[in-house]
Amino acid sequence: MAITRREFLKLSALSTAVLMTAELGLDNSKAYAQAQKYRIKTAKKTPTLCPFCSAGCGMLAYTDTKTGELLYVVGDPDHPVNRGGACSKGASIYQIRNIAPGKPNPKRLTTPLYRAPGSKEFKEVTWEWAISEIAKRIKDTRDRTFIKEEDGITVMRTDQIACLGGAALDNEETYLLQKLMRGLGVVYIEHQARL
Repeated sequence: MAITRREFLKLSALSTAVLMTAELGLDNSKAYAQAQKYRIKTAKKTPTLCPFCSAGCGMLAYTDTKTGELLYVVGDPDHPVNRGGACSKGASIYQIRNIAPGKPNPKRLTTPLYRAPGSKEFKEVTWEWAISEIAKRIKDTRDRTFIKEEDGITVMRTDQIACLGGAALDNEETYLLQKLMRGLGVVYIEHQARL
């Protein structure tokens, strides 16, 4: 049977209208139940800051009072920086912890990982060991490479340690990082925004 272009368009329009008005037998009750599963009325509200940039937008994190599970994260309407708004990164802050309600993000690191020199594998270590190892290596490098005087001029510096600040640091954190690096004698201090 040959069908003309006009008949094809009529048939397409009729099919679309029928499909749009028909229920198609889909059951949306599970989708609605999933969307309404968590209520924030009984949740504990904790003010926090978005970690993604230096703007320091205020966020409200809602956690289940019984399980401590993170339920929801929204912009803080009382915060002077963002007044309740959130950019695309801030709106997705929930996914740092969970990829769906009750499903933790499998890519989220919860313990430090260490790869020994020459090794191909990372191994989990404790926070205490990682922090003390970092502090020990910074002190060893500084003590070994510290220059007090160069060509008769007091310089008090080390050229073997560098610091790269990140965009997520706010003003106060940047100030403290700068004071720490200057106290160690570090002269190679750079920021991510300039790279």
